[in-house]
Amino acid sequence: MTTRPFRFAVQGTRATSAREWYDLARKIEDLGYSTLFVADHYVGPGPAARACSLPPQHLAPIAAMAGAAAVTSTLRIGCRVFCIDYHVPAALVKEAATIDLLSEGRLEMGIGAGLQENEYKALGLPFAPGRTRVDKLEEVIALLKAHWSGEPIDLHGEHVNVSGYRGLPLPAQKPRPPLMIGGNRKRMLSLAAREAEIVSISNVPFDPVNAAGLTPKQEAAHRYGLVRAAAGGRLPDLEIEGSPYFTILTDNPAAAYKDIAGWISVDADVLPDHPNVLVGTLDEMEQRLRDNRENFGTSYVTVPQNAMDTFAPLVGRLQGK
Repeated sequence: MTTRPFRFAVQGTRATSAREWYDLARKIEDLGYSTLFVADHYVGPGPAARACSLPPQHLAPIAAMAGAAAVTSTLRIGCRVFCIDYHVPAALVKEAATIDLLSEGRLEMGIGAGLQENEYKALGLPFAPGRTRVDKLEEVIALLKAHWSGEPIDLHGEHVNVSGYRGLPLPAQKPRPPLMIGGNRKRMLSLAAREAEIVSISNVPFDPVNAAGLTPKQEAAHRYGLVRAAAGGRLPDLEIEGSPYFTILTDNPAAAYKDIAGWISVDADVLPDHPNVLVGTLDEMEQRLRDNRENFGTSYVTVPQNAMDTFAPLVGRLQGK
């Protein structure tokens, strides 16, 4: 397959005011990143957030995306990812089309089946079995494509029953905004490979060996293999997105690995080769990104907000290459 050029995004979750958020969006654009992602979480500080290991997030995604688009001109805007159970599907589809229209075609539509059972519970929502949630996701994807096509909508499923109108507004991007779907198991990754333009491969565990007997690197390669098998001829057109959850610029990686191991209570020996850990000098980071693209397909890289400044030189080196 042809190697996809690198593209870079920031996951921005720390702004607590309008000024912070607008300044963040403008800075990310100025630093050369392609995209600003928000997250779809709603619980504030308390037992539910601790149970989910969720940091505080002040801003709800739809309004934050619209605000970021309004103060930038080239930055793409997305949610990594919308949980379908947190929104009325027909309303979410219209909101997304509106953001794409008002941003003049800068939306990236991330969508998923939901993961955080404790957040569901805190929000008073039933947490259905995984099979049911993915069934619903398939129906919501069909609704997205139907609404954005401009053709009459007539969908009658177990979870989505929408009919009797054409979707408005039509998105600015043609034929539609790119879809990003993520996951870690065969059904979700296969669905993403068939239906999306961007496949987000979830972070792999930090266990030295998982239940299937795979190391973190082997697990990432296995997930990429599932995507390749399901994508078939679509593979050259897909972007594979991943995130170095820990991104630390240093000339003393051993100390950094020791710190990370203490933060998340894992064996430090698993960290140097972990696909979601990016530690070292800029040259070492660049080589790791190139290796990850070769081994796992990840050409679209999302860094956490706290790493966007130290990572920015790599954006300058690698964006579009």
